[in-house]
Amino acid sequence: MEPALIGTRLASAAIGPLLRKLLVSDGPGAGLTGPSGTIRLSSLVSFRGEKRTLTERDVRKLAGTLVARARAGGGEPPFPADETEAVTGTLATTLLALGDLDMDDAQAVHLGHRALARRLRGAAPAPDGLAEASVLFLDAVTELACRHILEFFTQRSAFVPRTLVEQTRGQAELGTKLDALTARVPHPDVRDADFERRYLAHLAKKHGRLTIHGIDLHHSPDRWPLDLAYLSLEATGAAPGPGLPDGTGHPGHPEQALRADLALARHDRVLLRGLAGSGKTTLVQWLTVSAATEESAAGMAYLRGRVPFVLPLRTLTRHGERLPAPDRFLSAAGCPLTPPDGWADRVLAAGRAVVLVDGIDEIPPAERGRARDWIRGLLDAYEGNRWLVTSRPTAVRDDWLAPDGFTELTLSPMTRAEVTTFVRRWHRAAGPEAEPYEQPLLDALRTTGHVAQLATNPLMCGLVCALHRDRRGFLPRGRKALYEAALSMLLARRDRERDMGAPSGIALDEAPQIQLIQRLAYWLTLNGRTQLDRAHAQALVREAVPAVQEAAPHDPGEVFTHLLHRSGLLREPTTDTVEFVHRTFQDHLAAKALVDHWDIGVLVRNAADDQWEDVIRMAVGHARPRECAEILRELLKAADAAQDRRIRLRLVLLAASALDHATEVSPEVRERVLARTAEVIPPRTPDEARELAAVGRLVLDLLPGPEGLSDGEAQLVVTAGTHIASDAALPYLARFADHPALGVRSQLMWGWGRFEAGPYAEAVVARVSPDGLQYTAVDDERAREILRLAVLPERLDVRGVSDGQLAALLDGCDPRTLALTRYGRRPDLTALASLSRLEHLNLALHSDADWRLDDLPAPGSLEHLSFTAWPSDGLAALRHRPGLRQLVLWDTRVTEPRWHQVAALTTVGGLTIRGDDLAACPEDVRVRGVDELLVVCFNGLLPSLARLARNFPDLRILRLHAADPTRLDVSPLAALPRLASFSAAGVTLTGTEHLPPTVRIGT
Repeated sequence: MEPALIGTRLASAAIGPLLRKLLVSDGPGAGLTGPSGTIRLSSLVSFRGEKRTLTERDVRKLAGTLVARARAGGGEPPFPADETEAVTGTLATTLLALGDLDMDDAQAVHLGHRALARRLRGAAPAPDGLAEASVLFLDAVTELACRHILEFFTQRSAFVPRTLVEQTRGQAELGTKLDALTARVPHPDVRDADFERRYLAHLAKKHGRLTIHGIDLHHSPDRWPLDLAYLSLEATGAAPGPGLPDGTGHPGHPEQALRADLALARHDRVLLRGLAGSGKTTLVQWLTVSAATEESAAGMAYLRGRVPFVLPLRTLTRHGERLPAPDRFLSAAGCPLTPPDGWADRVLAAGRAVVLVDGIDEIPPAERGRARDWIRGLLDAYEGNRWLVTSRPTAVRDDWLAPDGFTELTLSPMTRAEVTTFVRRWHRAAGPEAEPYEQPLLDALRTTGHVAQLATNPLMCGLVCALHRDRRGFLPRGRKALYEAALSMLLARRDRERDMGAPSGIALDEAPQIQLIQRLAYWLTLNGRTQLDRAHAQALVREAVPAVQEAAPHDPGEVFTHLLHRSGLLREPTTDTVEFVHRTFQDHLAAKALVDHWDIGVLVRNAADDQWEDVIRMAVGHARPRECAEILRELLKAADAAQDRRIRLRLVLLAASALDHATEVSPEVRERVLARTAEVIPPRTPDEARELAAVGRLVLDLLPGPEGLSDGEAQLVVTAGTHIASDAALPYLARFADHPALGVRSQLMWGWGRFEAGPYAEAVVARVSPDGLQYTAVDDERAREILRLAVLPERLDVRGVSDGQLAALLDGCDPRTLALTRYGRRPDLTALASLSRLEHLNLALHSDADWRLDDLPAPGSLEHLSFTAWPSDGLAALRHRPGLRQLVLWDTRVTEPRWHQVAALTTVGGLTIRGDDLAACPEDVRVRGVDELLVVCFNGLLPSLARLARNFPDLRILRLHAADPTRLDVSPLAALPRLASFSAAGVTLTGTEHLPPTVRIGT
């Protein structure tokens, strides 16, 4: 509904008296005799303060009246009827946020009604999943309300005289500040600021659009605005190690999950792994644009003020150059702008940068060690920045950057809901002609297994959408057929069916174009590259043209230009380089060239190289039956010859996963591959479990259990099963639902997010034994399923759930243990007020979140508290919670002033802290009452035990967890008279002979 129509329905005569109830009245004068020279908004609203006339419930009723009046009358309703409750709740939360804005009435009037509405919406974001009409309605009604509210402000008798007084004072203060600034910085260099504005604008324009392959260029653009095309995906990684609390008093989960684009909000350094086409480079674009623009998407404000450096390794090393120092970052990455001398160094030294190193897997293995040394050198020189490094999953070993403080995460396959969202966005961007094909494709994705298997990442989803539309609703079967159909669409059918003729003067059929382009793919793959010089690419095509009969009559240079501009497979990232539009097309054509040349030895020799995995799978798909059998036999022979178990496992699983691509293979070879696969099952590590899952549905027939498996083996086979995101895995996983081991059932719960919510809930969640289990809700769908199943868990982990659904879930379950993740700088924690039994609470918040301890449930049963952002009202309120025994601060920064707040908490007996935060504890601080301390040490930074003994004189139990093996002299602990137990994981202890014999020592 148009804003004008909403304004007609909510006429001033109707909305004015309602909104006036939100504000208090005033007396005459300029308001200069009060306690402050300014009138804060919180003192002007009638639902705050000691003399409030409205309750929050009254405000919600008022919002309901506004929504009801907007819906009244004839004509088109402003939003879907089934979203009325969610819209009403969001509008009420938005109006209530008026009391939280840190400004006075004059500042609000100066902002204007639109900017004020944006501030309110930022403080109370709309729930995920609302229809576009509902979001537009909320925007329009919020602006209309703000217009009336500002009008009320200006009508207050004190407003005009006080504003004149404040203007006079403000001018005097401004002059004083300018004088002080001039004295402190006598020669300001504005060149940096001017350049940054130009640089950020350049990045926003360059990375603000996303190429979506396969859309008909005649009817719609081949590039979308990134904010429309971007789909936020989930990333998973290892949770804290054994014994480290996750904030609930229980050991860490097998995995932790979070939105990939928010990973840098929780971790300063992230190594992100993802398969080809999984969205790694798109994520880099999204982070870049979020940092470069003022208006950030929900949750992305943490990058505001950061300066992005986008460093694609394939570009930085294409000529074998040394990786660049900061002063060459821009020129090496192809940025045309020239910064002021020393600008990059100043940005990095100030800790204002977000450094995005894209594509460790896109440089040869021999160069990856040098790349790590380069990254380490930058880390040693500059502190306080945020770092993201991307790679294919197996390009570098586990913990490759862990010693340098990097958290390792992996992009998850798209869930059913994410695939649906992608398909709908794709068809919306493709134009009205694509609309009839949207629902049939969604139906096919739900009911046709091989189609759903293909659409697991953004690249493949885009190809499936394009081919489905291009073929009028019919799709090829299998991955090889999909790529062949995509090549046909890009190379031949698109121009021919649009009557394009030969715009370049050359008309080549599909086959000769493939013959020529696969020469480039072959060279790139053999040389471990994804990019080559334009001159070299032209030379390779020139050599091949005389042998390709259809191309031979044409000038080779013109043929190359035709392939570059019309094939849809190649692009020029810079004026002198050429690459494939996506690595997967390169792998597909390189595999075809290798089979055509019968280079089986080359395939097998490179089988242990992660860059060749997809090439080998596709080569099996291209090969004829005898060739296919030979490739598989040679892979098994190479596995037998490998000394390293990891390489043997990789080769066997590679053969098994390649088997699924074969068009035809002899039963003898098939049985041999399956038998060898059975030898590596059950997996021994989580990485092996995920490697097994990469084989696909085939591995479900090989996974054993639960009978005859140890608890550890059961957890690992369930890990493999939950990574096969197909309904075919549900019967297998359901067999473990009543397993006695908590780790097994926790993994089942974590796996829920990879499957469609309803079927998994029926097959697994409804049957899982709840004993000690923490239920996980990662979105509204899963939260609703928990309530529908009436399992009423006592332990809950909630993330990605809207405010309204969160309130319903907590009210329905009233858990004893809650791990709650909320995004944004002003999280809505009002739903916590309904909890009456809460004992353990873990709050995972934005590092700069504005929240208060008053947001927590009333003092009573809470015993264990963990949070990741320091409360704005400090820790003093915890002194009124005598039942609180454990405080976990290992994921937040405890600065020197905050240590004084910790020391004042004499009733808290247990504390968890980071080792590097202990260094900030003043020597004279004595933390009394803490008798149990857990210290988590990263980057090899162990605390000074002598200082620790002085700061914590009452310790009975001390535990250290070190990320890196090291030696530690524990003799200073002899100064602790009450010490009874000391343990240190990952540490070699010395000086234990100085401790009293009554101290129990563990490692």
